[in-house]
Amino acid sequence: MPAQGRKNVHGKAGVRFKAGYTASKRKGMLRNVVTELIIHEEIKVTSGVAPEAISLFDRLVTYAKKGDVSARREAAKVLRPETDASGNSALNKLFGPLAESLKDRQGGYLETYKLGARKGDNAEVVLLRIAK
Repeated sequence: MPAQGRKNVHGKAGVRFKAGYTASKRKGMLRNVVTELIIHEEIKVTSGVAPEAISLFDRLVTYAKKGDVSARREAAKVLRPETDASGNSALNKLFGPLAESLKDRQGGYLETYKLGARKGDNAEVVLLRIAK
């Protein structure tokens, strides 16, 4: 049964099902996850999101360890302008106390703990925590 009209383009009849998550939505979600991770220092995510969040966080820590203006601008492109309870922005927290506590590490900036399956949809949940 062909799709009716030209919905979501592609062929003459259009596509039957549209993918729910686009690349831009995924990128935005990862920006939110990493920003919240920096502010709260731990966050629960699904096992599919965790490796990508770890990769992005490692890149941001590398920028923070450099500490120059160029690195700060690159990190500011990724992080959201969120603040923690004391009023520090995520960017200032990353380049301040987090960079100091992680400067001696050569990687492995996050600890991961498997928490089991989520009740609603049975998705595997992982706790990401900044290593101290």
